[in-house]
Formats: sequence, C-alpha cells, structure tokens
Amino acid sequence: MPFRRTLKNVVKNYSDAQVKVREATSNDPWGPSSTLMTEIADLTYNVLAFTEIMQMIWKRLNDSGKNWRHVYKSLVLLEYIVKTGSEKVTQQCKENIFAIQTLKDFQYVEDAKDYGSNVREKAKQLSSLLKDNERLKNERAKALKAKERFAQTSSGVGVSIFVIV
Repeated sequence: MPFRRTLKNVVKNYSDAQVKVREATSNDPWGPSSTLMTEIADLTYNVLAFTEIMQMIWKRLNDSGKNWRHVYKSLVLLEYIVKTGSEKVTQQCKENIFAIQTLKDFQYVEDAKDYGSNVREKAKQLSSLLKDNERLKNERAKALKAKERFAQTSSGVGVSIFVIV
C-alpha cells in the first residue's frame, strides 16, 4: 500500500474494515483482489463493520472526475458483496438504488478516452441485478455454492498421503 494512503488511514483513524474498502477501491490501475473482496463480504455480517463498510462505499461512490476508479471499483465491490455478503447489503442498496442509478450518467473523459463508460456500464449491471429479485436470489445461491465448494477444496489441501513401496 502506498505510503500516502497508509498515512491517511492512520491520521483519519480508519477501522480495519474501512482500510480494506479503501484498498479495494483505490486509484491503483488494477482491480480489487477476490481475496480482499471476500474478506470485506465476510465482514458485512458484523454489525459495526457492516456500517463502516457501507459508509465508505457510499462515500467512494460520490467521488468524481479523476477519482473515477474509486467509483468504478466501489460498484465492482458492491456487486460482489451484494452476491456474497450479508442480506443487509442488498437491502441497503435497494433503499439507495437512486445513488447507483445516477451513476448511469457518470462522465469523465481524459486524453480523449471515456473512462466514465466503465462506471456507466457497471451501474447499469448492478441496478438491473438489484431490481430483479429472482436473478438476485439465484446469484446469491450460486455464490454460496461456490463459496462452499471452495471451503471444501481448501480444507482438503495437504491431506493426500502418498506411500511409495
């Protein structure tokens, strides 16, 4: 993590959950890792962490201009935790869907490249998912099955014993 971000995390006294969201939604040119998003999704089941996570995500969604990556990555993270996190994430997103829908008009162009198109497309996808209860239910069920499969496979790592006669 860059020194400036680390310093800001300390100075602003951000919690562990908030630091994770800031890292996942940073301006770095790569996307958030699935490991980090999974950690954040798991933290949404903790009442205090849930509040901190959602406050930070809504704050990042309100960024604009050169911080378009904050917005885009917040939408990526939000879509992930809607599918894999606490039901309260979905509930809060539905209650605040207007904040996501307004991002369908997000604009940011630099050096003749339309970076806003990434945000607009992700906002459309997430809005569509939140409005379709059946699809949302299926996506959450799929994500849960995938998580269970992963947990079973990873718990079996290193168990195989080879006997050479």
